[in-house]
Amino acid sequence: MLSELVADRAEAWDLAGVLPEELLRDLGSRGLLCAQVPQTYGGLGLDSAANGELTAHTGALCSSLRSVQTSQGMAAWTVSRLGDAAQRRDHLGALTSGELAAVAFSEPEAGSDLSAMTTRIRRDGEDLVVDGTKKWITAARYADRLVVFGRFEDAADGDDDAREETAAVVVVPRTAPGVRVDVIPDPLGCRAAGHAHVTLDSVRLGPDALLGGGAYSLPMLVTTALTYGRLSVAWGCVGILRACLRAAADHASSRKQFGQPLAAHQLVAGHLADLLVAERNATRACEHASRLWDTRQPDLATAAVLAKHVGATGAAAGSSLAVQILASAGTVDGHVVARAHRDAKLMEIIEGSNEISRLLLAEHALAMTR
Repeated sequence: MLSELVADRAEAWDLAGVLPEELLRDLGSRGLLCAQVPQTYGGLGLDSAANGELTAHTGALCSSLRSVQTSQGMAAWTVSRLGDAAQRRDHLGALTSGELAAVAFSEPEAGSDLSAMTTRIRRDGEDLVVDGTKKWITAARYADRLVVFGRFEDAADGDDDAREETAAVVVVPRTAPGVRVDVIPDPLGCRAAGHAHVTLDSVRLGPDALLGGGAYSLPMLVTTALTYGRLSVAWGCVGILRACLRAAADHASSRKQFGQPLAAHQLVAGHLADLLVAERNATRACEHASRLWDTRQPDLATAAVLAKHVGATGAAAGSSLAVQILASAGTVDGHVVARAHRDAKLMEIIEGSNEISRLLLAEHALAMTR
């Protein structure tokens, strides 16, 4: 179904820097943007492994579309984990009926270091008031609902230190007074994913906007959403690698140099082998993490970091190899491997940079020896 809906349109979307909103709403209403949502709420009820393969398929077709899929899935998972019964019915039902969502984490001084988050969510009588600035929010251009993370200040709590250490999540309607969304023009990769900066200026919400009705530790909140996001990005990187491998193999088998196909030249064949290894490594890392997700294993968070790191670094290196194999043919703006090369670079940054991933994996390695 996705192949038919996307067809050969991804190049045009990339060049224009925008996805058709009607397509996004159609995919959302079919449950394809957050396919792990249970059927009770209108979703497909896929497990992590099946959703991962769907995500990889989307990533092979269009990384911008896959980015929106990841955003919608993160929003749905956050609501599933933190929301009460009424909130799950409202938000999950909306996200499987054509409404779109974005998750607002990063800030000007709080990218990978989310402990530096300054967005404030405070009580004012029965209402909540949100103030802050969020940067590089995927899919914010299209979103009807913004799932916003921030520091929580409860006027009933007189302990300033306790307030500083707690955080909360609110669902903010895009149309709420005080919300401004500024689209980022011409990003390097995932050009049509709707990246935007979001400003929240004294946004007033009802008490039911607060997911779960209270505050949580910031690390718990971050892990809840980022684990889903990291695994989704990792599967998307599998898709990037599969698209690159297919394009490179097709070109190397049909293009002739010095009287024989490019694939007959050992150095080019070596590039193809490296691409295959990268795709297989990323797939296996994702399958392992999804298996832990589906069986609720405690090592899931680390496995998701590992899958994201293996996938992102593999996609960046593999897409570079694909461009090398296709040479000038692969440098045309909008071409599948040119898009992959730009998109893959972003995968090394979002949901925790390569450097952050390595630090987290090093901590895990040290913990294993204790």
